[in-house]
Amino acid sequence: MSIQQTPGPVLSAHNAAKMEAAMAVGSFAIGTGEFAIMGLMPDIANNLHLSEPQVGHAISAYALGVMVGAPLLAILGAKMLRKHLLILLMVLYAAGNVATAFTATFGSLVAFRFISGLPHGAYFGIAAVVASSMVPANKRAGAVARVMMGLTLAMLLGNPLATTLGQFFGWRSAFALVGVIAIVTIALIWLCVPDRRDEARSNPRKELQAFKKPQVWMALSIAAIGFSGMFSVFSYLAPTMLEVTRTSPTLIPFGLAAFGLGGIIGNIAGGKLFDRLQFRAVGCVLLWSIAVLTFFPWAAQSVWGVMLGIGLVGTMIAMAAPLQIRLMDIAHEAPSLAAASNHAAFNLANALGPWLGGMAITAGFGWTSTGYVGAATALAGLAIYLIARRMKGGE
Repeated sequence: MSIQQTPGPVLSAHNAAKMEAAMAVGSFAIGTGEFAIMGLMPDIANNLHLSEPQVGHAISAYALGVMVGAPLLAILGAKMLRKHLLILLMVLYAAGNVATAFTATFGSLVAFRFISGLPHGAYFGIAAVVASSMVPANKRAGAVARVMMGLTLAMLLGNPLATTLGQFFGWRSAFALVGVIAIVTIALIWLCVPDRRDEARSNPRKELQAFKKPQVWMALSIAAIGFSGMFSVFSYLAPTMLEVTRTSPTLIPFGLAAFGLGGIIGNIAGGKLFDRLQFRAVGCVLLWSIAVLTFFPWAAQSVWGVMLGIGLVGTMIAMAAPLQIRLMDIAHEAPSLAAASNHAAFNLANALGPWLGGMAITAGFGWTSTGYVGAATALAGLAIYLIARRMKGGE
């Protein structure tokens, strides 16, 4: 089963590239805005007279906003033209981050981070539907991967840039920058994303009915559980490098950059893999994930090893585009909601992975135990994948 594309001509390669690049700038803004607070946590805490765990609540508020906003905004915007919905979502993201830059209290910080998270999943979901509906059928996953390239570039470049800017000019400048990039995205989408007045409008009731399909929940479960291992390792990378690898703190940004580079490679590979193997690509990525997560504890014993190991863990992002397209295929009557819900599931993975890894560390298994915990979750994701393959609607 494939996505039922809305009527209209396929874009030329040049126009498709412009459209994908415009939406990728929005992905870059969202990726930078989501993770910038982690690098600036001590600065925010000092400036607002908060503890770091309190700032951590703001991170959780953002993730909660993603999980609430992804399905809610996809449903509420179902009858809008997708181009107009993308612009509206980016207006909300710009407003949330600019408001964060002017916040003065703990309560307003949490509230504005929640608001900033609301359009996150819906933006990626709608952008994926737009990108995949305007290219040939065998190029869909590649188009989605190119839109998501902005997210991986944010890991490689955006987050270090925002952290550096925040350290020199105050943490508020980082969120102001994200707001500016979001405003630029609004202009680019207006100019580069075609108006498709003939596109089929979604019916909110039908969008919800698509979630009666067991295969939809299987795909979301793979995302939430099978992908959590990457976050288990990545969340504790800095203390692992300091306590296990015994590196200087100045090398931690290079570890983050290695992860971002791995993400770029994985993002490209995931799109190509799905275009060739379809749903089987998810199984291949899960097997690869088990291997690299098991390798990480051994790699973390040396500087070059940890750089290689975290880079390989970053390639697990290859799972994102295949799962995105899979959901849009099996819930073809509700592509917007399905694609947006995928990002809610990934944010659940972002919460589950660090929690499980933290439990292992607290229990005394050491910093590198996060790799084995991650391998176990990837194995659980593989089990769900195999069950899905055997169920009606599997491939």
